[in-house]
Amino acid sequence: MTARIVLLVTSPRLPAGLLTAAAWDAVRAHPVLAGAESELSAALRAAGAEVTVTDEPVSALLAAAATHGTVVWLAGPTGDEDLARELGLRLAREPGLAELELMYGSWDPPGARLLDAVAVLDRLLSPGGDPWKRAQTHTTLAPFLLEECYEAYDAIAAGDLVALREELGDVLLQVVLHARLAEELPEGQRWTIDDVAGGLVAKMIRRNPHVFAGETVGSLEEITENWEQIKRAEKPRASVLDGVALSQPALALAAKVLHRVERAGLDVPLPTADSDPVLRLGTSLLETVARAREAGLDAEAALRQATLEYAATVRAVERERVGGEPGPAGESAGGEPGPAR
Repeated sequence: MTARIVLLVTSPRLPAGLLTAAAWDAVRAHPVLAGAESELSAALRAAGAEVTVTDEPVSALLAAAATHGTVVWLAGPTGDEDLARELGLRLAREPGLAELELMYGSWDPPGARLLDAVAVLDRLLSPGGDPWKRAQTHTTLAPFLLEECYEAYDAIAAGDLVALREELGDVLLQVVLHARLAEELPEGQRWTIDDVAGGLVAKMIRRNPHVFAGETVGSLEEITENWEQIKRAEKPRASVLDGVALSQPALALAAKVLHRVERAGLDVPLPTADSDPVLRLGTSLLETVARAREAGLDAEAALRQATLEYAATVRAVERERVGGEPGPAGESAGGEPGPAR
């Protein structure tokens, strides 16, 4: 029978010892070699497997395969590609010496790289990590959360899905960073990324009974209304305006407030012009938003479009004046860079 070398690849993100039935059969029935001690090697020994650490993997594997017929190699986190290549070349030069087999003892489930994100941020915010990140608070990071969300929005508006993937990573960075900072809060106030994810999962299950509880719905409108009913039951509110994000851009805030008032069926007149020039301007803008809603228009989007068109005109005028030369060194459409993060 031809000797066999099994390269056992496992996910470093799953608990040691969480293997397929086929992998457990292999490590229990045959000698196991590894390049270093690990949690997996300890788990296998605890389960009765024979594990030997060697610093000469190729010769040790060939010798064990010749003696026992089959030998298992515990591949490292990167899959030991160099070892596999060296073994492949050796076996190609000497046909019949042994067969090389790749076995997946475990693999990453969807979302496994999120565990890497949590581990990296933990390292950066732990003693000996990044001084800048360790010096931050929820308050100092708040502007970056808004900035990253706006950049993701810009990528969507531009139809640049490649940029969107990167920008969503920056948004995710802010989420994981805030969660890691919360682990440093006083006892009784602290929470973790698992609390954030757990709360999200529970909310999605509660608010989607047509998916998770077998409830029958007939239309998207019914799904939306069901969501709102569940939300109202979860969060009783004293005012129809409770829960409106007050930090959003003013035009969007005005539209949201007007929408909530309209949805609640309240007849509340708009404020009258005030003698104060700032309030008078604000009242005028609020009336403009109200008229836009009556016409089915988005005042925020309309102002943004007009502003971007004006900005394009400004850039065209600048190019004409300087003969197409770029602006001052370091100037870009992206704005001033923030601190490295």
